[in-house]
Amino acid sequence: MKSYEHLFFDLDHTLWDFDTNSRDTLSELYQRHKLADNLTGTENEFLDTYIRINEEKWALYRVGKIDKKTLRRERFLETFAEFGLVDEVFSHEFEIEYIDTCPHKTTLLPGAIEVLEELQNKYHLHIITNGFSEVQEIKLTKSGLKPFFKQIVSSDEIGVNKPAAPIFVESLKRAGAKRSQSLMIGDNLVADIIGAKNCGIDQVYFNMHKQKHNERVTHEIKHLLELKNILG
Repeated sequence: MKSYEHLFFDLDHTLWDFDTNSRDTLSELYQRHKLADNLTGTENEFLDTYIRINEEKWALYRVGKIDKKTLRRERFLETFAEFGLVDEVFSHEFEIEYIDTCPHKTTLLPGAIEVLEELQNKYHLHIITNGFSEVQEIKLTKSGLKPFFKQIVSSDEIGVNKPAAPIFVESLKRAGAKRSQSLMIGDNLVADIIGAKNCGIDQVYFNMHKQKHNERVTHEIKHLLELKNILG
């Protein structure tokens, strides 16, 4: 088994349970604003539509086709429009409430704390995230994840998104890590796994939903606790 010294984790969908925390926040806001009285469709349809649109916007953001401001302006505007509400001011205010609330949620993926507690005694742990710096800082602090990590690098800070090479190169530099000593752990096959692979960094594809793919990866797991089998 190859010997590693530095482990680089993605944050959203890998450690921090983005889906659960986001849906909980959206449900709270849906009730607070009595959206059932103003939108066509059900609450679940609203949540599912937002999740789809948000994922589409993040896919564009990762490859540089839209910027942070556009992502935040359009995702709720387009979601509400699909349910018959076109109101740019309300969409903006809803976005602000969402951003003020969601990062404070603390649900983590199963096994996250257990595996980090074990690994921190054997490896240097770091974060590489495509999320926005101010939001990710809150998530890490409120969820209790921050003390585990030595370096936290965000695309917002660096100016490029995973899978672009510069964010991995900068993360290695800040950690004082060699590529041969490093392992990237993440859920996104393109951003985390192919991005790291293209930089000569070994990878663990956290494929929780068992998505089919043809990519050759160093390791693949479906539960975080499986990292113990790889890293011991």
